Amino acid sequence: MADVDIPEVTDFLAEHAPFAAVPREDLEQLGRRLTVRYARRGTHLMSVGKGNDEVFVVRSGAVQITDENGSLVARGGEGTGFGTTALGGRPSRFDVVAIEDSLLLVMASDVFTELADRQPVVRDFFSEQRAARLRHALVSFPQQDRHSAILQTRLRDLLRRAPITTTGETTIREAAELMAREQVSSLLVVDGERLTGIVTDRDLRTRVLAAGLETTRPVSAIMTPDPVTSSPDDLAMELVLQMTSRNIHHMPVVEGDRPLGMLTSTDLMRLERANPIHLVGDVAKAKDLDALVLLSQRLPRIIDQLVHEDATADGIGRIITAVGDAIEKRLLTMGEQLLGPAPVPYAWIVLGSQARLEQGPGSDQDNALVLADEVRPEQLAWFESLASFVGDGLVACGYPPCPGGIMASNPEWRRPLHEWKRMFARWINEPTPDAVLRSAIFFDLRLLHGERTLVEPLQAQVSATARQSGRFLAHLARNAARNEPPLGFFRGFVLERKGEHKDTVDLKRGGFHAIVEIARVQALSRGLPQVNTLARISAAAGAGALAAETAADLHDAFEFIRYVRLVHQARQLREGHEPDSFVSPDELSSFEKRHLRDAFHIVRSAQQTVVQSYPLGFVT
Repeated sequence: MADVDIPEVTDFLAEHAPFAAVPREDLEQLGRRLTVRYARRGTHLMSVGKGNDEVFVVRSGAVQITDENGSLVARGGEGTGFGTTALGGRPSRFDVVAIEDSLLLVMASDVFTELADRQPVVRDFFSEQRAARLRHALVSFPQQDRHSAILQTRLRDLLRRAPITTTGETTIREAAELMAREQVSSLLVVDGERLTGIVTDRDLRTRVLAAGLETTRPVSAIMTPDPVTSSPDDLAMELVLQMTSRNIHHMPVVEGDRPLGMLTSTDLMRLERANPIHLVGDVAKAKDLDALVLLSQRLPRIIDQLVHEDATADGIGRIITAVGDAIEKRLLTMGEQLLGPAPVPYAWIVLGSQARLEQGPGSDQDNALVLADEVRPEQLAWFESLASFVGDGLVACGYPPCPGGIMASNPEWRRPLHEWKRMFARWINEPTPDAVLRSAIFFDLRLLHGERTLVEPLQAQVSATARQSGRFLAHLARNAARNEPPLGFFRGFVLERKGEHKDTVDLKRGGFHAIVEIARVQALSRGLPQVNTLARISAAAGAGALAAETAADLHDAFEFIRYVRLVHQARQLREGHEPDSFVSPDELSSFEKRHLRDAFHIVRSAQQTVVQSYPLGFVT
């Protein structure tokens, strides 16, 4: 290296990651192969779309990195490295400009490649930059159709007036007069400054007028105690999710126990995205199947609006699931009204994406029935009729049958509790590849309707026993690793080779569904109760099953891949096509292609970790 002292450069590199972890001897050899370049302030060191064959480390000065949209990605001073993403002449994804007069250490691509091959810590460090780019992509996703960020607004900024409150000793008549005077549809009941309950106009109708209750009684007799509340720092999107999933229309906003105000579904009327709140409410009141079918036809438009505004993929999945839950619950109550009371207690459970709160457009049915052990053979016909009624109704509302037949209408999935316990024990304690592959969906389980006491024993059994079965976990791990992400040579994608989806990229099998399987095995390995994939990832990290960095990367990859799929599916819905997970590369922007590759690399890396964590070699 001309004009630079090798020991000085070696000392400098040893102070900065990832070179601090490289042996001194290797750093000295590296120093001899570096060159020095001076860049005046304003010099473009890399440009979007142009190739590069060098890796840079800032010796002094500073650089700024922006993406193709001009959004700031990072600023860095001494020790900042860049250039690895465009080695080999690949088009750069970023602009890099010196924002101060800078001195740069420069290594040729072959020098960097040799070092990375010898020192995995260097390779891993620069691979982590891929995760950082994906994280940046999630917040800068091209959203030319997004006109508003209202769903990202804090609730404190949506409050328009101080809360209207009363005490529990106030009479019902006085409370009604106060609501009329203030022109509000609800009151917050307080004890001092502490929220203790809520009374709505619906309570006055159903608990007072319809019940003939004396209006001289205290309002505490009709209030809902300890209501669900939100924090002023919650986002409007979270308010929509709470109202949709719980089918409520009033939400007190509290700081600690002190109410700051009330937000209602009416406050969100200016947002067409708030329609899922009203849709869920309308579904709960639907009189017959024809009404349900008409209501279900409102969902595609809501999905399209959510996708092209400012909702996250996770939020959209939760809203789609809340609507699906409401439709299925209403069909169950209709079925009970048609058939009469159930002969024995039962639990209707949902499985797979619905259980995980991750349904998408076109999701099929996955459900089952857990019956009380006292059920008699002659009583089974009632449950067969219920399952058929609900299954047929779901088809009419746009939820196709499960291709694998995992539905309560299949007698195999209508069983007494003791038989379910025996089946889960067999899956866990005597696993076979086919059985585990087929049964994996049952480990994503959630009660939708009926007796919780029939489901809790199964959940407790899984939490207690799955973590102790190495063979079972190894089978699950093999399933998680078997579907490789669709990454090909030369940074291209592996396309489907035949069939109706020929020449498309499957975003599901080796993409977000691979993350679902990774999250499942890691959560079950620690006996964690979570079912939602992102919740499982977070819980697994907290329990030590996943490194914090890996969990963060999987979270971002899961969100990005699902969002790209939702954009694709929203387009299909607008064009009158059935939604699927197969995307043509021609349909993807350069931004989406680049960051999908980053996401798929993260999935592949996590799969390799799973392979190393479980004894797959003993699984046959």
